[in-house]
Amino acid sequence: MRIILGSLTAVLVGLALFEVTMQPSGAERLELAIIFILMAAVSGIAAAFLPSLARRSHMLLITLFSLSLVSLVVASFGLLIAANRMFFSSHDLTLVLVVLGFSLVAAVGFAVTAAKSITTDLSRMTETARRVASGEPDARTGVNRADEIGSLARELDELARQLQVVSENRDSEDARRREFFAAVSHDLRTPLASMQAATEALRDGVAPDPDRYFASLQADITVLHTLVDDLFLLARIQAGDVPLAVQPVDVTEIVDETVEIVAPVADRRDVDIVLDADRRVIVDTAPLAVGRVVRNLLENAVRHAPDHSAVTVKVTNGRGATVVVSDQGSGFDAEFVGKAFDSFTRSDAARSRDSGGAGLGLAIAHDLVVALGGEIWIQPGEGGVVGFRIP
Repeated sequence: MRIILGSLTAVLVGLALFEVTMQPSGAERLELAIIFILMAAVSGIAAAFLPSLARRSHMLLITLFSLSLVSLVVASFGLLIAANRMFFSSHDLTLVLVVLGFSLVAAVGFAVTAAKSITTDLSRMTETARRVASGEPDARTGVNRADEIGSLARELDELARQLQVVSENRDSEDARRREFFAAVSHDLRTPLASMQAATEALRDGVAPDPDRYFASLQADITVLHTLVDDLFLLARIQAGDVPLAVQPVDVTEIVDETVEIVAPVADRRDVDIVLDADRRVIVDTAPLAVGRVVRNLLENAVRHAPDHSAVTVKVTNGRGATVVVSDQGSGFDAEFVGKAFDSFTRSDAARSRDSGGAGLGLAIAHDLVVALGGEIWIQPGEGGVVGFRIP
């Protein structure tokens, strides 16, 4: 329907222009109307069938060639009729036909040349899509055009770039997942092996001090219980399943209570915990989450502090509550800082479960602080310094 309406509109516009410019007679109007209708019919038929040809054709060159040929044939038809009416000499008419023939050859040559550039760029885009689909996300089209084909090429390159990022993230996540399960297996295997040895010794009656073996079993069970609890808490935090009841709290008071909880562990190694805090630091936050963060940082600092040393906890007010925990140990090197908050990461990979922990404390602290809308950091260099800020 659109093709018919478009053809009728073209005929009417042509007749109107002819009427205004030439003031024709009745016979001329009829003759020109027939010519316009024939040209419009040819154009309409071509417009109806060329899209179908384009969809079925395996080469864009054929489509462009057909389009150029039809356009030239329609224009030549009208020009021949006009020339036949204008030129009385057969020599002049032959000249027009020669010019039309040359125009046909030139149009075909132009169509082939233009199609070559387009088909080359489309082939590069097809090859890029094939390479990306086969596992080469770094493939790019290299097409630089300002038209729709160039726009499509840029979108394809952007899609390939995003797929490359996704692929790199997936590889990174796979590596972290393997490391995670390896670390879980290691941290489970050690206490389980100890428990198995202790139970076998008790069962066979070869344990020289049964009470000490039972105490070792209790310690290993505590380690497993703590590890499972930490894993469950970390999974809930990352899934956003930890309720954070926000209320006005005094961060100094939370830190002071946490120091009292960790103090017995520090006393076993003669490590003093010194609280340096503003009198009151009031913020709207979740007290249980803040307490868990402070406890993890304190336990980590005490674990790494030398015997007969001190751990300092500083609480300041300004843009929220800032808590900084520092010890007098060897500190963190710059390489460790970048992965300090990953699960099962220890500053000293050779540390045992007795001195190094499971490597989940900083990961839990990081995720809790982020969930509270704050920030946490580690300062590299001598003396372990870890701080966080709650807005």
